[in-house]
Amino acid sequence: MNNQDKVKQLIDLRVEAKLGGGAKRIEAQHAKNKLTARERIEALLDEGSFEEYDMFVTHRCDNFGMEKTKFMGDGVVTGQGTIDGRIVYIYAQDFTVFGGSLSETYALKICKVMDMAMKVGAPIIGINDSGGARIQEGVTALAGYSEIFQRNILASGVVPQISAIFGPCAGGAVYSPALTDFIMMSKNTSYMFVTGPKVVKTVTGEVVTDEQLGGASVHGSKSGVAHFVAEDEQEGILLIRKLLSYLPQNNLEDPALVHCTDPINRLEDSLNSIIPDNPNKPYDVKNVINSIVDNGEFFEVHRHYAQNVVVGFARFDGVSVGIVANQPNYLAGVLDINASRKAARFVRFCDAFNIPLVTLVDVPGFLPGTTQEYGGIITHGAKLLYAYGEATVPKVTVILRKAYGGAYCVMSSKHLRGDINYSWPTGEIAVMGPKGAIEVLQSKKLAAIEDEAERNEFLNKAEADYKEKFANPYNAARYGYIDDVIEPRNTRFRIIRALQSLATKKVLNPPKKHSNLPL
Repeated sequence: MNNQDKVKQLIDLRVEAKLGGGAKRIEAQHAKNKLTARERIEALLDEGSFEEYDMFVTHRCDNFGMEKTKFMGDGVVTGQGTIDGRIVYIYAQDFTVFGGSLSETYALKICKVMDMAMKVGAPIIGINDSGGARIQEGVTALAGYSEIFQRNILASGVVPQISAIFGPCAGGAVYSPALTDFIMMSKNTSYMFVTGPKVVKTVTGEVVTDEQLGGASVHGSKSGVAHFVAEDEQEGILLIRKLLSYLPQNNLEDPALVHCTDPINRLEDSLNSIIPDNPNKPYDVKNVINSIVDNGEFFEVHRHYAQNVVVGFARFDGVSVGIVANQPNYLAGVLDINASRKAARFVRFCDAFNIPLVTLVDVPGFLPGTTQEYGGIITHGAKLLYAYGEATVPKVTVILRKAYGGAYCVMSSKHLRGDINYSWPTGEIAVMGPKGAIEVLQSKKLAAIEDEAERNEFLNKAEADYKEKFANPYNAARYGYIDDVIEPRNTRFRIIRALQSLATKKVLNPPKKHSNLPL
């Protein structure tokens, strides 16, 4: 074979490798409204930037006649490329090859790109579309999963890790995405579960479909496993690109500064009247967020899960920030188990990757009741408390209205090393709401008043006195717990100036092997 023949052989092998499981299986993939692994990579990365690794790898299994069937690449496409000019490492599982099932060599390919990402400090993106471990390989496949998990753990808080679920993801396969920072799922084509419907029926007697058990809508709204739910793969790919634009490459860098055309001193007069006069009347905190961030652009995370708290990314004068806000128009913005977990995880991610935190507070407290107490609201609420107290990134807090009880403490208060804490004049900072407070403070006097009209008159006067004393931010400001009471329409300018002053902030936590947060 001469040199030209060798070159032709190489080209032919590349063509064969790019076909994956073959034309028929590719057609079957398209028939399910799913892209192939290579099509997904091509859509996600900058045009012409993909550099593939290990195209010629094949499996080593000779059980059950597997030695007779081999495909180059062995069911996963791996390599590096760029998104908006920034390097990322990527792997995409290929369902056309053995149903995307994971083998020993398949796992080694994934481990290689993860090791490279750690070495150079770049994000890892995994696109999942797999039937699980390759049964024919037995324990070597399971070992492969464990090797990937270990790298997920080591990479946590070092480089951003994003998982896109664009097909089945079941059994042990679910734990790698669960260890990553963000999970994207596509509607109707993806599902995640530890055990499938057949096993569920055998063990529990429940009859349930794939979609009902672990579809995108379930994980996006009920379990909270999925951070983003896309209408289809194309939208999912666009969302990943958008997400990465807010993130740094690694934990030693800051997010990229974006040129801002939105004036930093822009006034938003509508904010002066956005808080209703009736303290029990809701409003949409997203209107506040959209009014103060650059160009009204807010990239929400966990949109459909625990909607009593809103989290997501935005920019102030081109600086990427994480926003946490209570949502008064959903459960009155109260903190419950799910909201606490959602916000805590987001706060810890931002802290790990040098993204400043802006917190908007309107919280009446923690949700009471047996369901919450039995579910461990104490521990889960402590997670959010811990996350804010541990965070060393710049922290700017604005109290919009209610900040009651322990929930005041938890929501990035001055006492949890909040750097700059503002309040609107509508801020109410107290141990509890007026009605509950009076029932405790004046319980003996109330019990002694038999006449109902007299009793109501006494209650109304006592509540009015309590409101005058506590339903304002000035008592907290007197102690220095609020740095300034600001006019609502100036909020954007004051946050930007606060962030500018905190740009060089340096705070170190005590040296330790690792923390023991309340899991």
